[in-house]
Amino acid sequence: MNKKLVYATPIAIATAIGLYACGGSVATLPDIKSVQNVVVIYAENRSFDNLYGQFPGANGLQNVTAASAQQLDRDGSVFATLPQIWNGLTQTGVTPVVTQAMTANLPNAAFAIDDPNGFNTPISATTRDLYHRFYENQMQINGGKNDKFAAFADSGGLVMGHYTLNADKLPLWKIAQQYTLADNFFMGAFGGSFLNHQWLVCACTPVYPNASTSPAATSVSTVDPDGVSLTLASNSPASALTGPPKFVNSGNLTPDFYAVNTMQPPYQPSGNKAASGGDANLADPGLATTLPPQTQQHIGDLLSNAGVSWAWYGGAWGAALSATQTGTAGVVYGANLSAPNFQPHHQPFNYFADLAPGTTNRATHLLDGGMNGASFIADIDAGKLPQVAFYKPQGNLNEHAGYTDVASGDQHIADVISHLQKSPQWKNMVVIVTYDENGGFWDHVAPPKGDRWGPGTRIPAIIVSPLAKQGFVDHTQYDTTSILRFITHRFSLPALPGITARDNALAANSGKPMGDLTNALNIAH
Repeated sequence: MNKKLVYATPIAIATAIGLYACGGSVATLPDIKSVQNVVVIYAENRSFDNLYGQFPGANGLQNVTAASAQQLDRDGSVFATLPQIWNGLTQTGVTPVVTQAMTANLPNAAFAIDDPNGFNTPISATTRDLYHRFYENQMQINGGKNDKFAAFADSGGLVMGHYTLNADKLPLWKIAQQYTLADNFFMGAFGGSFLNHQWLVCACTPVYPNASTSPAATSVSTVDPDGVSLTLASNSPASALTGPPKFVNSGNLTPDFYAVNTMQPPYQPSGNKAASGGDANLADPGLATTLPPQTQQHIGDLLSNAGVSWAWYGGAWGAALSATQTGTAGVVYGANLSAPNFQPHHQPFNYFADLAPGTTNRATHLLDGGMNGASFIADIDAGKLPQVAFYKPQGNLNEHAGYTDVASGDQHIADVISHLQKSPQWKNMVVIVTYDENGGFWDHVAPPKGDRWGPGTRIPAIIVSPLAKQGFVDHTQYDTTSILRFITHRFSLPALPGITARDNALAANSGKPMGDLTNALNIAH
C-alpha cells in the first residue's frame, strides 16, 4: 500500500525533526549556513506531466480538462485527431515496435504511452526523439496556452504522451514521496539541452560575435517580426496532419547572434574534431557549429572568488577525452547510439575561456565522473565532494528520448542518491535533482512570462536532504536559475546578471521573482 502523502504544517515539520518542545515553544530552526554541500544532478528532457502528472498532491493531469489539453493546427483550427507520430513511436529493435501507421487517429488529448490497452510502451523502452529547440518551444507554448505542441513538432502527436507511474515503477518517485517534489519548476530557457545547460551555470545565453561573417553565417535563424516565431517556408505543409513544419531557416543562432540551439564546445571533448594540423585540444573553429570561447561570468567564477570549492563531474568525461586523443572518438563525434553516448554540449563549463585546456581552473573544476558515475560515486563514498558539485550522467543514463529510456537513468540517479545518503557529508547536504528541459513533451501549466530567453516549459525537480520537508509538494514558483539563487544565497555570493534581468522581466510582466528553493527546506527564513 502506498504511504499517504502528508502535507507538512509548520508544527508538523517541527515535530518531525524533533524541534517541537514541551510547553508549546518551537526551538530555533537551523539556518541556511547549516548546508555544507550542494549537489546538483541534471537529467534530460522530461516535462513534469510526462513523468509526474499523477503524483498525489501535485498540480498534475487531474487538473487537465478536455479543453485545456486540446491541440490546435498551425492555422488555429482544432485537430479532429492528433497528427500521426512521424516515423513511429519506437523503431525496429525496440520492444514493442510501434509504427507510424499504428498511431493514426489518436484522440486530440493527452495519452499514456504505457497504457496496456494502447501502445503498451513501458519506461524501459526507448521512444523516438522530439523537437526541443528555442523558437519551436515558444511557438508550442503559444503565449501560455500550450496548445500548439503538435502543430510545431516533428514527432506529431507524441508530444502529448505521458507515463502512468507510481513509487513501484519509478525509483525517483519514491524518493520524491519521501522528500520534496517541486511542481511549479520551469526550465530556465526556451528550447533544448545546450541552452539550458548554459542557464544552469551562468543564467546567460552564449554569443557568437560577428556571426554573419563567420563560418556560422548559415546558422542564423529567419524569424518573424514578433521575434519568437520562425518564418514558415513556402512549401511547409499547411496542416500538421500532413507533415512536420518546414521553416526558412531554423538555425542555431538568433538574428543578433546569440547561440540558442546546439553548438559545440571550442575545447575537447567536443562534437567537432580538431582542425587538420591544429591543436588537438581544440575543436576546429572553422566549422559552423564550433562556438567561440565564452567570457561571461558563471557560477564557478563566483564560487572561486569566494573561496568555495566546486566541481563539474561529467559522466564518461575521461573516456570521451581519451577517445579524442587516441582517434577513437566515435563516442564523441557525430551520431552515436552506443553506451555511454557522451554529449559534449551537455558540458557547459567546457565553453568558457577561463576553463580552457591547460588552465589550473580546468584541472581543479572539470572532473571525470567516470563510466556509470563510478568516479563521482567514489568521491561521494569517501566524503570528498567539494562544497558545490554538479553531476551530469552519461548519455545512456540521462533519460533522453531518442537514445535512451526513462528507467535506466531514473534507477541510476536513485542509486547515486543512495550513496549520497550514506556519505559522511550527508547530514549537511542538499541534493537537487532536475531535468534540463522538457524534451518537447507537452505540459499543461503555462510558464510565467519572463524575459526573451525564458522560462520555458515546466519540468520535475526533487529536493533531497536531511533538511528537506518530508512528504511535501512545493508549489513555489521556481526555474533552473533557482538552483543558482540557492547557491548564491547559501554562500553569500553576488547575483549573476541574468538572474537580476530575469526578476526584472518577471516584475515588468506583473509576475513575481523565482524562489531560491529554501521553501523546500526546514530552515529559518
